[in-house]
Amino acid sequence: MNADAVKQLKGRYCNSLTEYSRFVTREVKIGDVPLGGNNPIRIQSMTTTDTMDTIGTVEQSIRMIEAGCEYIRITAPSIKEAQNLAEIKKQLRMRGYNAPLVADIHFTPNAAEVAARIVEKVRVNPGNYADKKRFDQIDYTDAEYQGELERIYQKFAPLVNICKEYGTAMRIGTNHGSLSDRIMSRYGDTPQGMVESAMEFIRICELLNYRNLVVSMKSSNPQVMVQAYRLLVETMVAEGMNYPLHLGVTEAGDGEDGRIKSAVGIGTLLEDGLGDTVRVSLTEEPEAEAPVAIALVERYSKRKSGSQEVQRTESKNTTPSPVERVGERYSPYEYKRRETTEANAFIGGHMVPRVVVDLSQANLKDPSILNDAGYLYSPILDKYNMAEQSVDFVYLGDSLPSFTFPGNLKQLYNYRTWVGLANKFLCHPVFTLDEYLDSSADRSSPLNLVRVTANDLMREDFANLPNHGSLVFVLETDKAHGMADQRTFFFKLMELGLNTPVIVKRSYDFIVDSTSTIDHGKSTMDYGRSTMDQRVTLLQLYAATDMGALLVDGFGDGIWIDAPGLPTQAITSTSFGILQATRSRISKTEYISCPSCGRTLFDLMITTQMIRSRTSHLKGLKIGIMGCIVNGPGEMADADYGYVGSGTDRITLYRGKEVVKKNVTSENALDELINIIREDGNWIEPVEN
Repeated sequence: MNADAVKQLKGRYCNSLTEYSRFVTREVKIGDVPLGGNNPIRIQSMTTTDTMDTIGTVEQSIRMIEAGCEYIRITAPSIKEAQNLAEIKKQLRMRGYNAPLVADIHFTPNAAEVAARIVEKVRVNPGNYADKKRFDQIDYTDAEYQGELERIYQKFAPLVNICKEYGTAMRIGTNHGSLSDRIMSRYGDTPQGMVESAMEFIRICELLNYRNLVVSMKSSNPQVMVQAYRLLVETMVAEGMNYPLHLGVTEAGDGEDGRIKSAVGIGTLLEDGLGDTVRVSLTEEPEAEAPVAIALVERYSKRKSGSQEVQRTESKNTTPSPVERVGERYSPYEYKRRETTEANAFIGGHMVPRVVVDLSQANLKDPSILNDAGYLYSPILDKYNMAEQSVDFVYLGDSLPSFTFPGNLKQLYNYRTWVGLANKFLCHPVFTLDEYLDSSADRSSPLNLVRVTANDLMREDFANLPNHGSLVFVLETDKAHGMADQRTFFFKLMELGLNTPVIVKRSYDFIVDSTSTIDHGKSTMDYGRSTMDQRVTLLQLYAATDMGALLVDGFGDGIWIDAPGLPTQAITSTSFGILQATRSRISKTEYISCPSCGRTLFDLMITTQMIRSRTSHLKGLKIGIMGCIVNGPGEMADADYGYVGSGTDRITLYRGKEVVKKNVTSENALDELINIIREDGNWIEPVEN
C-alpha cells in the first residue's frame, strides 16, 4: 500500500484499540447453526479421510462433533466426491448428527456446483477457482485487467446463482500461498493482494444480490494473516459490508508450535473483537483441533464489550481518541518495530526481544535448576552449556543462590535485595516506580528495570523519571482486557516520544486453578482436575494471544511470563515459541505443515515427525510439509525448503518456490531433501547428547 492509503486507514479496522468491543457482522444462515451477528463464535474443523470412504468420513465427523465442532468441512476435489457428500450427510442425519457440512473446493467449479445443492455451505479459494498458478509475472493494462474480472464473473456466477437457489452459504477463503498470478502481478505477495483477491469475488456476489457470505484471509505467517484480516475489515466497511470472518492460521503445524502459532494469529484478532468462527489447523487428528479453538474463544464469551460496540456497515468512522491517534509511527496493516534506545548494548534498539523467567521459588542450591532455563549444567565438568533456547534474565526476587551462575546469564533481584549484594556483576535491580523515583535510590546499575502499568503514565511525577540510558520498563497489567491495556501504554509512549525499552510481563497464576475447557480430544475438561500438559497448553494459548498481539505490531523488547506452579521448561519453551511465531526471534527450525485432508497423499503426522526428528537442529530454517499441491508451492513461499505430495508414493522437493526434484519415492525423499540442504551449505551435523 502507498503511504497515503495507510495514513487514511489507520486505526479503523475494529471498534476500539483500547477496550474490548466485538465487531458485529451480518448474520449468515448455515443450516440450523447461524453465524455472525450476535451469535457465539463458532468452532469448526475438517476431515482428513478420503471423501469416498463414506463410513470413515462419517465416523470421523462424529468424533469431531463430539469434540466440539459445530461445522464439518469435507474436501470435494472432483464431482464424484461432491456427489458422495449426499450419502455422508444422509448417514450423519440418520445417526442424529445435524452439524452443517461444508464442501471444500479449490480447482473444480463443477464440483462446487454439485456440492452447493447438497451441503449447507461451500468454501471456494479465489486464487484457485478460476485461475491456474504458473508463477508468471504479467503486466496488465486496466482494460486487460477488467477483462480478467469479466472472465472470473462468467466462471463464478453459476455457483452464486445455485447457492441463492438452494439457500447455501459460501466462504470466500483466500490463502496467502495460492494467490493467482493475476493478483500477484498487480498487488504482489501482500496482505493487500489477499484482500483484493477476496473482494473481487465478494463484489460479484453483491452484484448478483447474494450475501450469504463468510470471508477468510489465511496464511502460515501470523503477521501476514493478522494484517490481511485487518485490511479486509477496513475495506469491507469502506464499501458498506460487514460479512462474518472465519479465522485461521493455515499450516500451523503440530504440538506446541501449532498451538502457539495459531493463538498468535487467531488470538490477536479475537482481542480486537474480530472473528465469528475459528478453525485451528493442526497436523494432528481433526478432533484435537476443536478443544484448542474452544479454549481460545472461551476467554471472550463472558468478556464485557465496551461502549463502542456497533454494527459498522458505513464508511464513515468516528474520530479516534488521542490515545488511538499514534501518528506516522504505527500502522496496523504493516510491520514496523517500535523504535527504542539500546540499554547497556543488550536490550532494545536492534537487539532481539529478551526472555525473562522467574526462578525465585526454585531450589537455588542446585545448579541443575538452570537446565530448564536453557543452561545445561554438567556436574562432572562443573560447567554450563547453552541450549538453543537459553533465557537472557532469571528473576530471583529476594532469594540468593548458593552456586555460581553462568557468566552470560543476567540475574534480576528486587531493588531492596539488590542494594545489599556484595557482588553486583551481572545482577540488576527491579524497582517499583516509587522506589525508582525516590531521590535516594541507587540507580548505578547498567540496567534498571522498573515495574509500571499503563495508568502510571498519568502520574504527574512520571515526567521526572530519571533516565541515563539504563532504564527498562517492565509493563504489567491486572485488567481483564490486558492486551489492550498494555497496547495503550505503548501508544502513550509513542505520543510522548519516549523510546525506553519495554519488557511485557503477564501473570497466569490463575491457570493452575482454572476450570477452562480444553483437552486433546474431548470437548470439556475441568482444569482443576486436568493434567499438567493441559494446563501448559492453556498457558501457551493465553500467553501467545496476549503477548503475540503486541509483538506482531512491533511492540515489546522482551517478554516475561509469570506462571506459578507450571514447569520452568514449559515457560521457557512457550516464551521462545511466541517470539518464533511472531518472527521476532528465531531459535529453532520452523515447520509449515498442513493439517491434512482427503486430498493428502501421505500420512502427514508420521511424515512431519520423521522430518522433524532429523532436521530440528537446523536453527533458523523453515521447512514446508504439504500433503498435496493445493497450497503447496505458494504457501511455502515463506519456507526455505518444501516436501510436497505429488502422487501415490511420490514426493516433489522444493527450494523456496522452485522445484528441485520430482517423483521422488517416499522412502528416499527425506534423504534427498537433506542432500539439497547440504548442497546449499545449510546443513550442520547434529550434536550427540
